[in-house]
Amino acid sequence: MKLKIFSSDGTTSREQEFKDIPTFEGTRGLQAVKEVIVATQANRRQGTHSTKTRGEVRGGGKKPWNQKGSGRARAGSSRSPLWGGGGVVFGPKPRDYSKKINSKVRALAFSRALFDRAVAGDIALIEAFKIAAPKTKIVDQVVGRIAPKGKILLVDAPFAADTRRAAGNIERVTMLEAANLSTVDLAQYKMIIVSSKAFEAILARVNGGKN
Repeated sequence: MKLKIFSSDGTTSREQEFKDIPTFEGTRGLQAVKEVIVATQANRRQGTHSTKTRGEVRGGGKKPWNQKGSGRARAGSSRSPLWGGGGVVFGPKPRDYSKKINSKVRALAFSRALFDRAVAGDIALIEAFKIAAPKTKIVDQVVGRIAPKGKILLVDAPFAADTRRAAGNIERVTMLEAANLSTVDLAQYKMIIVSSKAFEAILARVNGGKN
């Protein structure tokens, strides 16, 4: 598979063949991608939401009015779910939303996501994230030449302090170390710009069976 490699300033590019990128046919791995994304999003949920039942709401111990004779409907408590300020029926309670995904499924999902984005042309390589000075304008120009629009993910292994400082002010840019790249990260950005060093680490990770 061929990928485009840009120079450090993003002005020139060339294509290079990569034989270590995993390839897939048909729908193999797509279900794994879905399961990993769903599990990742579920694991991020805190599950701290809570409501009170009629037994937990304070007050309401006294019967609002007599059972008979008032002409109104019978009422035993002002904390009934039918009343304002009353309890909640079948409301949410704290719970654990986490899902477990085994390592083989995670590895398959990561490889499939990497393959799909590479085939779609959404992964661009850059020789290195080298800038003449730690200025946001310089990084923004380089990124703009490679991907003019959309949310961009920059991946390096690791980022130089100057690059991280300069790119951190660009709203549409997110930076991530190659070792921390996940299936969700591969799926949610319009373009992924990876340094050559980081891409070598990603390929080693994929072909080494790590997730």
